[in-house]
Amino acid sequence: MAKKNISVQEEKGTPELILINITGADRTGLTAELMETLAKYDATVLDIGQADIHHNLSLGILFKTVDIKSGDILKELLVKTNAMKIQVSFSIISPEEYNDWVSRQGKNRYIITILGRKISAKQIAATARIISSQGLNIDSITRLTGRIPLDDTVKPMTKACIEFSVRGTPKNMEGMQAEFMSLSKKLNYDISLQEDTIYRRSRRLICFDMDSTLIETEVIDELADRAGVGDQVRAITESAMRGEIDFEESFRRRVALLKGLDISVMKEIAENLPIAEGLERLMSVLKRSGYKTAILSGGFTYFGNYLKQKYNFDYVYANELEVGPDGKLTGNYVGDIVDGKRKKELLRLLAQVENINIAQTIAVGDGANDLPMLSEAGLGIAFHAKPKVKAEASQSISTIGIDGILYFLGFKDSYITPSEKDS
Repeated sequence: MAKKNISVQEEKGTPELILINITGADRTGLTAELMETLAKYDATVLDIGQADIHHNLSLGILFKTVDIKSGDILKELLVKTNAMKIQVSFSIISPEEYNDWVSRQGKNRYIITILGRKISAKQIAATARIISSQGLNIDSITRLTGRIPLDDTVKPMTKACIEFSVRGTPKNMEGMQAEFMSLSKKLNYDISLQEDTIYRRSRRLICFDMDSTLIETEVIDELADRAGVGDQVRAITESAMRGEIDFEESFRRRVALLKGLDISVMKEIAENLPIAEGLERLMSVLKRSGYKTAILSGGFTYFGNYLKQKYNFDYVYANELEVGPDGKLTGNYVGDIVDGKRKKELLRLLAQVENINIAQTIAVGDGANDLPMLSEAGLGIAFHAKPKVKAEASQSISTIGIDGILYFLGFKDSYITPSEKDS
């Protein structure tokens, strides 16, 4: 009997690409059992993604096999998923579709983070609409925060955060950023847009302003109240923070008004500083993760050093008040003023000391004198900032505590041990 002449292509079969989507109640070992079925047929996994929402699984697997085996694989998967009481659907992917998908892998990737006390459908819809209008495609959506209780009174200071991973090149990057900032103000939530480069997940140095950032007050205003010149100093402070007058000149004028104040009041003020919400949690996670931290402040070294000791900051640069032999402030200061320009210089200096790229730095502040370092850092964040600062900054947090910075860095609540979570 003559043998049939079978070509090599026929013997091996034609490569076939199959996408399976599985949904249903999740349980331990489910993914392992499904993959073992594919393994029996020596399938090559080209892509895989899994998510679990309220104990419900959504699993997608794109695999390659040969057409003489695909029917057997699909039949066995149907039997297995039916026994597991989960749903499965199949799609055949053409080589052209697959190659098009592969060709898009080299496109730019961005991370868009939205956060607030709560996240609403309206906020997600508006964010997604801007993403779509810019020609970007959403690859994945991940929740970074823990589960939110239904009863707000149980834990009123909750946080909600969702991270979008998107791919493509925005039609107008600056326009997209402006739309996000406008949207965040209108719908009362915060949005961060970052390019997903090698540096985003390898930040190493974070520099903070102190007054109205790490603490919920301006220390010079507290000193002025004790000196009986609170209204005068507070008016100058607000004008300087809004960028209406030069910081250096405003600093000299305010310090001069403190002349004669006994330095004993500084200890009492330091021990009663109103600390920013989430600072202890933020510092605990940053230090455990190997970050170097610095206070770069237009305030005063006494209070910066107090925070350094309490929260384990690595560096403090601030202004030194001159004290007379009688233990009272002279109305003068010692050394150079730490203003906006100096903060920027210190940021660069610390990056050199720590031997890191400037793109690996983060700066956080609220006032106009923080803008130079916010724009210089790899990631500049305006925290509960003045309108002028928020308008010029690329990223801002206005709705939750300072530990919201962790979500901009990609941290998830599940990374944090129970003892470090907010009580």
